Amino acid sequence: MKKIGIIMGSDSDLPVVQKAIDVLDEYAVPYEVHVYSAHRTPEQSREFSLNARKNGFGAIIAAAGKAAHLAGAIAANTTLPVIGIPVKASTLDGLDALLSTVQMPAGIPVATVAIDGAANAALLALQIIAVSDDELAQKLDASREAARAKVLAKDKEISERFAK
Repeated sequence: MKKIGIIMGSDSDLPVVQKAIDVLDEYAVPYEVHVYSAHRTPEQSREFSLNARKNGFGAIIAAAGKAAHLAGAIAANTTLPVIGIPVKASTLDGLDALLSTVQMPAGIPVATVAIDGAANAALLALQIIAVSDDELAQKLDASREAARAKVLAKDKEISERFAK
């Protein structure tokens, strides 16, 4: 099974990133977590990206706030799928990070989830590697079915409560 790389620009991003880690743990998918900054440790983030495929990674999640260049810097050095998590870390409530992450130039795509959307970043990474992993795909299908059943049970409960 391919690993997921999780890179955060600062350890202050860990409370957000922890949600992605929890999802990956739930699905028992291997991962590595690192703190590399696009601006303060560009050599390390580049080295990680350049070697990610040969090191067994199938996708990379990159979380950063403020200028949030990390996902783009990672994507510039690999053709693996990169998923950016814009982190709410400034007075602009994460809008700066969202725009920095989503506005990539043609040829260097970064999939971008919602501000602080780490759980969806992990799920998207899982869906990417599940393209070639039938067991993981079945787990994802089962989770979707469980979520659907839960919503329908709540619908029934509410509909009955307010039936006239």
